[in-house]
Amino acid sequence: MELLDWIILLSTLLFIVLYGTYKTRGSKNIQEYILANQSTNWFTVGLSVMATQASAITFLSTPGQAFHDGMGFVQFYFGLPLAMVVICMVFIPVFHRLKVYTAYEFLENRFDLRTRTLASVIFLIQRSIGTGITIYAPAIILSSILNWDLTFIIVSIGIVIIFYTYFGGTKALNITQKQQAFVIMAGMFLTFFIILFRLPEEVNFVNVFNVAKIEGKLDLLNFSTDFTETYTLWNGLTAGFFLMLAYFGTDQSQVGRYLSGKSVRETQMGLLMNGILKVPMQFFILLVGVMVFIFFHFYQSPLHFNPVNTSKVLSSEYQTEYRDLEIDLKNLLNEKKEITQIYTGQLNQGYENEMLEEKLVSLNEQEVQLRQDARDIILKVDKGAETNDKDYVFIYFILNYLPHGIIGFLLAMIFSAAMSSSASGLYAVASSSAIDIYKTYRPGFSEKHYLKATKYLVIFWGIICILAACLITLFENLIQLVNIIGSIFYGTVLGIFLIAFFFKYIKAKATFWSALLAQLVVIYIYYLDAISYLWLNPIGVFLVIIFGFILQWLFNKKNRTL
Repeated sequence: MELLDWIILLSTLLFIVLYGTYKTRGSKNIQEYILANQSTNWFTVGLSVMATQASAITFLSTPGQAFHDGMGFVQFYFGLPLAMVVICMVFIPVFHRLKVYTAYEFLENRFDLRTRTLASVIFLIQRSIGTGITIYAPAIILSSILNWDLTFIIVSIGIVIIFYTYFGGTKALNITQKQQAFVIMAGMFLTFFIILFRLPEEVNFVNVFNVAKIEGKLDLLNFSTDFTETYTLWNGLTAGFFLMLAYFGTDQSQVGRYLSGKSVRETQMGLLMNGILKVPMQFFILLVGVMVFIFFHFYQSPLHFNPVNTSKVLSSEYQTEYRDLEIDLKNLLNEKKEITQIYTGQLNQGYENEMLEEKLVSLNEQEVQLRQDARDIILKVDKGAETNDKDYVFIYFILNYLPHGIIGFLLAMIFSAAMSSSASGLYAVASSSAIDIYKTYRPGFSEKHYLKATKYLVIFWGIICILAACLITLFENLIQLVNIIGSIFYGTVLGIFLIAFFFKYIKAKATFWSALLAQLVVIYIYYLDAISYLWLNPIGVFLVIIFGFILQWLFNKKNRTL
């Protein structure tokens, strides 16, 4: 990075933070601090919801996911639009009618304090871990790429987030997330067109898709009914639906965004906007990853994108073997470049050469094998190494192939995404612990007292999230890790809410114990690793409901015999 990149990076981030803090300083009461006086318009609600979900993990991991595996990941979001409709029809009217600060207040009205506390505690556990991941994700990658100290990056991001969340509250989040959303999407569009501009003349926009399709990167739909496969059409429409319903309907990091809406209608419009735009946005981010894949047909890419792993191998006894693989990859990429140029040139003349298509497929398979051989060597050097380098593909491309100035702007994009989702997560756990735990169990104090308590809890949970980020070890894929943690807990909480809305027969005691039992079963099922993690969401929901009916019947029977 050069001075220009630093200036753009720091000035962009400082402007967002200081502008948001200045515009929202001085919340007078807890209503203003947590709900922004319910003055947020539908467009801001929609952008805030989208920015909360679109963390740095999205913009670091998703392009790498497409680079390696193609566009199939988009199926994960197919259940989202339907979930938005259900939330707009069922959840939002109830939340607004009851004038709740958090989603879990509703559960006390329907059941009892114990059930509300259980749901809140489950949320606090999973969201504090999830927020730690959203801080950790960009930190670990930027640390390895830029040789910055990991702890320094984690603490720096955490302090900035604590700062403007502490002073600004929900208004600060809403305002800063609008700026962050602009930076994020501008960065992705800029990357897309820079790649397109830097491709050879004979490779036009249509040819990019032809080459990507041949090599299997545009396979959008997987109709498999195998429950062990994660990204299939049926998983997205069913298990993905339950995950999205739980995330947007019961997770305070999202519920808090739309509870600040001016009215039920404004809130519904904001969520429907998210439902309409989210799948195309995710499609476009994956498409950028495919563009990076095509870009490396004409420019050299590393054998392995994680520089830490590469450095370990090159200082080991396997150095020569690894260097030989690098030479093989270089020769293969040169051949792929030549074949691709010939093939696209013939396409421009209206001729499809099947032999060249088969050659491209063969070269791609050989490249995949070379990268696998490299991962095998890495494991010989360090058995505990994480060999999945999907999270490093996009940042490697940014730092090595984009002009200075643009690099600074795109790094600002990554940090903005990290700050946006992490701040929402931090604010959610702080407001939930303040309202659902502290205020509930220590009632009777003034509004000013609870406002101070909420701000202090922002600092407390900020420290917890920073510590969680420091303790997390790199998983197979960061975006997958976030969804796994959510899937373990979301089904249980969603089951409680669905009982509250639709099953009046099941009372508080049965709901509480069925939720506890279901959560233990879900954790055990995940431990068995027998099905895709997405299915933990509907399993958790149905277990809570089924156990609820059984326990309520048993309790009723016991009462009748007394």
